[in-house]
Amino acid sequence: MGGGTSSGRAPIPREKILAAYRAGPEAIVSLIQYLQDLHEAELGELRAMIDTLSQQVKQLQEQLHSDSHNSSKPPSSDGPARRPYVKREKSKRKAGGQPGHEGRTLQRIATPDEVVVHRATRCRCGHSLRPQPVEGYTKRQVFEIPRLSLKVTEHQAEIKRCPACGRASQGQFPPEVQRAVQYGANLRSYVIYLKDYALVPYQRLRQLMKDLFGVPLSSATLFAAEQQCARGLKDTVQQIRREIVAAAVGHFDETGLRVQGKVSWLHSASTKTATYYHVHARRGTQAMDAMGVLGAFAGVAVHDGWSSYARYGNLHGLCNAHHLRELTFLWEEGQQRWAQLLARELRRWKRLVDRAKDKGRDHLSAATVRSIEWWYHHFVHMGMRANPPPAISQTPHRGRKKRGKAGSLVDRLWENRAHVLRFVHDFRVPFDNNVAERDLRMMKVQQKISGTFRSWEGAEAFATVRSYISTIRKRGANVIDAIASVFEGKPLLPAAPASC
Repeated sequence: MGGGTSSGRAPIPREKILAAYRAGPEAIVSLIQYLQDLHEAELGELRAMIDTLSQQVKQLQEQLHSDSHNSSKPPSSDGPARRPYVKREKSKRKAGGQPGHEGRTLQRIATPDEVVVHRATRCRCGHSLRPQPVEGYTKRQVFEIPRLSLKVTEHQAEIKRCPACGRASQGQFPPEVQRAVQYGANLRSYVIYLKDYALVPYQRLRQLMKDLFGVPLSSATLFAAEQQCARGLKDTVQQIRREIVAAAVGHFDETGLRVQGKVSWLHSASTKTATYYHVHARRGTQAMDAMGVLGAFAGVAVHDGWSSYARYGNLHGLCNAHHLRELTFLWEEGQQRWAQLLARELRRWKRLVDRAKDKGRDHLSAATVRSIEWWYHHFVHMGMRANPPPAISQTPHRGRKKRGKAGSLVDRLWENRAHVLRFVHDFRVPFDNNVAERDLRMMKVQQKISGTFRSWEGAEAFATVRSYISTIRKRGANVIDAIASVFEGKPLLPAAPASC
């Protein structure tokens, strides 16, 4: 025999075994029971280790097979080797324009700004045509942007002296002319448009302004323009926030944002006609309270199921686009039939609601709703049977045992069943949370382009200006004109359409 056991435990000395033998049967029984208990304890540790390693392998396999079509990963993380996944169902129509579709192309205008006449001076036979009368014209129009140049306007305030009292008086400059030398509202509005809407980084924006206008702007000037715009929007953006608080349906989401090299969070609250952003160092309720929307919000809060949202209000709608991706993963990677069936039915129920809306209806029949609820419960219970709770382990285990992706999804779908089917019961609530996700998508693009905000002042100013720009876009107004109105001291905020 070797000098030790396979588990590394030291062998029992021969003397102890002989001593037990001499002590009688009870000593032998006690020794064997001791060895059995020790063996069971080692087996329990081994089983726990195997469970832990199996869970880790499963998690790594899930990460390996996860991409944007079956998880919440963005498409940019898929990599070039991943085959693009098309969510749209295959259409029976041929590619290209459909019969009856009105094409869009550049159209001739009746009154061009300039007319250039190209005279016919000589025939192909060589004869001069100069004395011949003009019979008509073949016309072609070119749409072009003229070369841009900076226009400098000097404002002069007259100084006059009163003949009666001898006191000197001066004419009043316009409110927007406050310095001896400054940039005008239009130029600053272009800067804010390019930086905070087109997301052009500082250095590229400086080069662009120099190439277009011959204006050598400094980074400090760009930063000052953004801070001035944010200050001018303070009251307007608070009005936008109050409109969202009073809305019947609100969309909420959050995403990571790097400020001063550290991970912070950008929170969004949205409707179809308004957007409000808030930057905070935290992600949870502390940030949501500081944002000042959810605490006073009495409508239906649509979100992705992050646990912090559940602490606000009673009416919630969950994003079913997230559920579809998770169900797709369980079917493709785990061959869980219930997941495929539920995903198919969720899409069918969405089409059912959309058709009812198109017909001008505001609800489904009671029988249809009962049928949807029955089938939903049926498929989720199928998922419960396929993913039973983990067996109670004899080994002490701190905290709740992990359920894995499938078990966690089943638990959420059952516990939040009313929120998942909110779109069926209330036609005001959409199937997904795309309103909020679209509002955050470009903010992630900004981070990819520019990296991090160097200061909290810059991050907060960007959130303020972007709240205004997003709202203006949703209401159909011209963004550059709206930004110019901020620098003129009268921010434009069109009323939200009544239909929304």
